[in-house]
Amino acid sequence: MSKLRSYILPMAIILGLLLHNWCSLLAWIVPYFIFIILLLNFVAVNLRKLQISSMHLWLMLFQIVISIGGYYAIKSADMNETVAQGVLIGVLCPVAASVVVIASMLGAKRETTTAYTIVGNLMVAIIAPVYFSFIGSHRDMSFMDSFLLILSKISPVIALPFFVALALQIFTPKVNSFLNRYKGITFYLWAICLLLTLGQTINFIFIHGEGNENTILALGISSVMISTIHFATGKWLGSKYGDRIAGGQLLGQKNTAMGIWMANTYLNPLASVFLAFYSIWQNLFNSWQLWHQDREKNILIKE
Repeated sequence: MSKLRSYILPMAIILGLLLHNWCSLLAWIVPYFIFIILLLNFVAVNLRKLQISSMHLWLMLFQIVISIGGYYAIKSADMNETVAQGVLIGVLCPVAASVVVIASMLGAKRETTTAYTIVGNLMVAIIAPVYFSFIGSHRDMSFMDSFLLILSKISPVIALPFFVALALQIFTPKVNSFLNRYKGITFYLWAICLLLTLGQTINFIFIHGEGNENTILALGISSVMISTIHFATGKWLGSKYGDRIAGGQLLGQKNTAMGIWMANTYLNPLASVFLAFYSIWQNLFNSWQLWHQDREKNILIKE
């Protein structure tokens, strides 16, 4: 499985490049897959025993403040609106459900990462409609109408899985246990989502990329910078609470498939290029971290 994971990203990019037209047509199924992925991850956790720490609150505050702050900082500098939207969605994008696996392999506390995959996603379900209502494609509507419209579309995808899983654990634990057996398929569903969202972004670049080369370059450069800031700030914050690895992964490892879907749906679709690049950087960094850890272990064994 670990070897397969390392091939998923390059395979998704290659197939997305070759099949971008089909990916764009099939991208409508992504929110349904995201719902299933989150539900199967949540049923595997005892939701009634979740513990929220101060570190979780600081991580959420970072995402809420820096996402909108970065957007307006770029706007005030008379820079590209699309780049500003890319930074907004890049910082606000929820933590990846797979963070529990990667962070645990690196030595993080499982309970710390599991709790944030839940509260972090719930936070985005509330904050994203607020920001998108006056920044995205619905800004011509009144704030409340836009907010309620976007909330009605995002909440079923991000927040509803939590409440369904909680209800299953309270009222039908046998059904919860049954679903828990199939949590392994989330990896394959994630791979399909990644393929479709990257393919959709590539298709948009093919159609609208001409004349936007500088914007795409700026999105790529800013994604490297934000990725570095995320992992560095997260590790620094995590060290204050005795879990440096968890802090870095929770802030740095993003659910890029979900972020790309939100950007394509509610912002300028070209802004999703930011997260397409981000997906590459975070996977490269995670691969390096795992390689470095294995190398250190082998050195200790030889000694």
